[in-house]
Amino acid sequence: MTLDREEKILEVSDIVVSYGSIEILHGISLHVKRGEIVALLGPNSAGKTTLMYAIAGVLPILAGRILFNRQPIHNLPPEQVAKLDITLIPEGRLLFGRMKILENLELGAYRLRGKEKKAEIRGRINEVLKLFPALQEKKEDKVWTLSGGQQQMVAIGRGLMSRPKLLLLDEPSLGLAPILVRESMETLVRLKEQGLSILISEQNSAAALRIADRGYVMGDGRIIMEDSSKNLASADKIKAAYFGNLSK
Repeated sequence: MTLDREEKILEVSDIVVSYGSIEILHGISLHVKRGEIVALLGPNSAGKTTLMYAIAGVLPILAGRILFNRQPIHNLPPEQVAKLDITLIPEGRLLFGRMKILENLELGAYRLRGKEKKAEIRGRINEVLKLFPALQEKKEDKVWTLSGGQQQMVAIGRGLMSRPKLLLLDEPSLGLAPILVRESMETLVRLKEQGLSILISEQNSAAALRIADRGYVMGDGRIIMEDSSKNLASADKIKAAYFGNLSK
């Protein structure tokens, strides 16, 4: 299947989100095209996680709209959003530490039910283990025994079990050593090559910009800049505030 890489799979238009009486997002607009990686950058408390949760239906919006495949999803509960092939991998991974890797992966296939689906679930697990060979020999291990990098592999793998069309990743490099950050980002590139659309929220903007096609910079609940990854990485006026040293 040939992707129309100019077609927008996700469109967020002028959304407003509040926690109680406190407005957090002030008219946010962005889009993700089919088969591209888009980086959502900015410091802690910029509103990145709030935006991710709003897209996934976890948080309601007060104004604006969110379209997925040109259909409105902003009034849908999170379980309905997930059924539309949108998967959120939250910050902190939220894995079940006392369960095995295989058991955590199986939970990602929650939409498959019945004995006749067991073979399909096994097939999807094998696809994940092929993508993450480091998990193959540990697949019977409890998740709490794994390294941070291995846990991130499980989190991404669990998200892929539902075969999403749009993957939302919130701070996937959090707590990882630099070499593991690089490996995680390389995995996202491979997923993009398979046609998956990805919106990645990151404070580690240097890592995100290396793999993203485009990026948005957030500050105080607003989009303050939008450009190609190359241009964002070279923007001197925001490099010091948001990016740190991109030469590493």
